[in-house]
Amino acid sequence: MPPRKVSVLAVDDDKRMLRMIEHILKLEGYRVLTSSSGEAALDTFDEVTPDLILLDIRMPGMDGYTVCQHIREFSQTPIIMVSVEDGDEEKVRGFAAGADDYVTKPFSSKVLAARVRALLRRADLWTERPEPTFRYRGLVIDFARRRVTLEGWEIKLTATEYRVLSYLVHNAGRLLTPSQILEKVWGEDYIGETHLLQVNMSRLRQKLGDSPRNAKYILTRPGIGYMVIQEM
Repeated sequence: MPPRKVSVLAVDDDKRMLRMIEHILKLEGYRVLTSSSGEAALDTFDEVTPDLILLDIRMPGMDGYTVCQHIREFSQTPIIMVSVEDGDEEKVRGFAAGADDYVTKPFSSKVLAARVRALLRRADLWTERPEPTFRYRGLVIDFARRRVTLEGWEIKLTATEYRVLSYLVHNAGRLLTPSQILEKVWGEDYIGETHLLQVNMSRLRQKLGDSPRNAKYILTRPGIGYMVIQEM
């Protein structure tokens, strides 16, 4: 039996753009599913559960931000936001909604294919593997099951938030610079994208009930980096 093809769900209300994305990804060997609206994308996701989603932001009806937020309520499937807007505000809002990456239109076929490969590779690098459980002040991370609990309650983290926390925890007691975290979690092409790290760190802290001024788990050294408190 041939190996299962990796599936990508492309969502865009521009049918010409959708055909172009489909053509690019099929040439890369992916199984491509398409939806022309946010509502249709959620229906397709429920039926198929793709390995990755390319999600346009500006769509009539349910926009990409809303679709992303809905998916993040129950799935950590990698999501790449796609938009004609290149400003930091748009990117930050996309990451805050739970996106893992952001691609600006127009893009070349090589750039799109590279971003998809990179995100799938990053997701694969953090697949489940048997490792010790981390415990500290009610925070428990079961690496084998990719499960995070706080005082016995499970915390729903996005795939990116989990990778950030996992990397920090595996280096507990060691101060990590933003560049080190960006390179490890996102890849070397993202060094310098500090807003990307800041948004995910802020969301992660909120879910942990942590704060920079009253840190229980993640310490911040302004202008230097971040560190998970050493387990005692």
